[in-house]
Amino acid sequence: MNPPGTDERLREAFGALAAGVYADPAAYRRASAGWRRRYRRRRLILAILAALVFAAADAVGLWALSQADPNTQVIFSDPRSVPADPGSIDRLGQP
Repeated sequence: MNPPGTDERLREAFGALAAGVYADPAAYRRASAGWRRRYRRRRLILAILAALVFAAADAVGLWALSQADPNTQVIFSDPRSVPADPGSIDRLGQP
C-alpha cells in the first residue's frame, strides 16, 4: 500500500506540472496545415508517378510498333479460311 500522503504529493506535482502548461490556440491550425501539405505532396507524387508509368508504356508500345515490318499487313492468317478463288468474295457484307 502507498503510505498516506503519496496520493496528495502526486496530485500536487501533477497540478504544478499542469499549471506550467499553456494551450497554444494555433497549434491545431499549424498541425492541420502540415497534414494537408503532406497529403498534397503525396497526391502530387502519385500523379507524377502515374504519368511516368503511362508515358513509359506509350514509349514501349510505340517502340514495339516501330520495330514491326511495314510490309506485313496480315492481321489474321488462317490458311483454312482463305477461299480458293479470290474473285468469288462477296463485297456486300461485312469484311
